[in-house]
Amino acid sequence: MRCTLRQLQVFAAVARHASYTRAAEELHLTQPAVFTQVKQLEEALGAVLLDRIGKRLFLTEAGQAVLATARETLEGIERLEMQLADLQGLRRGRLRLAIVSTAQYFLPRLLGDFCTENPGIEVALTVTNRQTVIARLAANEDDLCILGQPPEGLDVVARPIARNPILVLAPPGHPLAGVAALPFAALAEAPFILREPGSGTRAAAEKFFAENGIRPQVRMELGSNEAIKAAVAAGLGLAILSQDTITLEAETGRLVVLDVQGFPLLRVWNVAYPRGKHLSVAATAFLAHLDRGAAGCPRPQP
Repeated sequence: MRCTLRQLQVFAAVARHASYTRAAEELHLTQPAVFTQVKQLEEALGAVLLDRIGKRLFLTEAGQAVLATARETLEGIERLEMQLADLQGLRRGRLRLAIVSTAQYFLPRLLGDFCTENPGIEVALTVTNRQTVIARLAANEDDLCILGQPPEGLDVVARPIARNPILVLAPPGHPLAGVAALPFAALAEAPFILREPGSGTRAAAEKFFAENGIRPQVRMELGSNEAIKAAVAAGLGLAILSQDTITLEAETGRLVVLDVQGFPLLRVWNVAYPRGKHLSVAATAFLAHLDRGAAGCPRPQP
């Protein structure tokens, strides 16, 4: 059995994207070159690794086994390279992060400071929705994941790194703007614009609604914070969003924060990774960087 690291790397990219074309784009290769590498790997192993059904690629049982080993092998070599570099007094390597979309409003500052301190570390950042981040976390596709509430049912290490207050937003000139200590029941008939089901912010809002016995009047569901802010500013309804998303809008007066009893909802951002994962040197350094910035952040109860 003879296979190369390059073949494993190419196969892992094809499996991750379920596409020869997208794998070729990631690896800066031609599609035929990617296809050839996978075929050579199949010949070396004597097994079919991918099935094409219609226009989609699916891993065979053998493909799933090879993918798991490929990931372990490639991660091990990456750790070795960074450990050797660290022993030589260098700090270089690659840091793979997956974050929920709302985290993009506060993470760049922390990431920028880290990259300034460690210019030799290349960062691969995936910004996506909560379900995809959890799926990537379960598949151990990244060094670290950043999200709100840690997922239930997954054996992960999670620790808070920053506060994440959730606020009620309204357009400027709203009749309730400036009213102190509004009971939430006063908003029971107000139209709301919420994130899509499954988002962390949506889950926090629904939990508060349920605890207060209120069924919100949902006018629309949108999949991005920017779309929600634009809809609120246009007077289409109220929204419940993270404070991190509205810094510019609050400063310019494009949106206002309502003073509602029970708000802000006090949540935190967490960094998470699978329990038992061997963290790379770069990931360990970034964790330490996040911990230094998490002073005063509430810790979870044991």
